[in-house]
Amino acid sequence: MESAVLNRLEKKRIKLAMIPSLLVLALIWLAFVIDHTAVFGSEFSKLGIYPGVIKGLRGIFFSPLLHSSFSHLWSNTLPLLIQIWLLFYFYRNIAFPTFIYLWLLSGIITWIIGRNSYHIGASGLVFALLFFLFFSGVLRRYIPLIAVSLVVAFIYGSTVWSIFPIAELVDVNISWEGHLSGALSGLIIALIFRKQGPQRPVKIWVEENEENEENEENEDVENAEAVIDDNL
Repeated sequence: MESAVLNRLEKKRIKLAMIPSLLVLALIWLAFVIDHTAVFGSEFSKLGIYPGVIKGLRGIFFSPLLHSSFSHLWSNTLPLLIQIWLLFYFYRNIAFPTFIYLWLLSGIITWIIGRNSYHIGASGLVFALLFFLFFSGVLRRYIPLIAVSLVVAFIYGSTVWSIFPIAELVDVNISWEGHLSGALSGLIIALIFRKQGPQRPVKIWVEENEENEENEENEDVENAEAVIDDNL
């Protein structure tokens, strides 16, 4: 009976963790449709991050919603779906503030270190989630979370090269600054939140407890004998 209840609760948790992923992706796809159908004009790209310019700060909020092409959007869709779900499933108690901080911090760092161009796309957020999930599991030294770290590293580890300036030589349109900003954000937030959320269980040694119980029992017996002696 208990196992059936636990299974239902687990399935409910899995479904609930998927809701934030779907909501974020729905917002991103909606922004893409509005942008590329020019419903409100064709100035959406100028809502991206433009480093070093005060006006470019608004991109910190809007940049992850904007994508230059369908392939650009599609390349970020599956990673966001998986990684946001992992965040809200395994780190549900701190997932929302973590997600907000990753979004904002990756944008702020991009604004500081980016080249003079509009930086758009959710790739920085993808790398922020990637590095948070990896380092958070490693820092907590908790086997289920370390397993998540290994899975994330196995699936997306091959993309890490794009956080370096060499990525610009491969494709000038790649914002390696945005990727690097996301990676730094993920590491920073993982360090800040390492004491919050799920933690490795504290081990309790049964032998030690039993020994303590025996000592307490012996003390009780000695006290009882002392009382008897005093009465005599």
